[in-house]
Amino acid sequence: MCDRKIAQKGPEVGLSFYAFFANRNDDPERLMEAAEWWIRTHRLDHFEKAVKIRAMVAAMDSPRD
Repeated sequence: MCDRKIAQKGPEVGLSFYAFFANRNDDPERLMEAAEWWIRTHRLDHFEKAVKIRAMVAAMDSPRD
């Protein structure tokens, strides 16, 4: 998602956690999980730079020592 938005609109493009979902609420548990990660865990604003979110997700996927 982040890579596509950045490629389309450049590195300054903003992203909301809603961008990861269709325009309908067909997976409420997943939506709440994303909202929890975005709002409660990381205290992010509604819109954040896509490059920031991409880096945060990549850091989660990186093996830790």
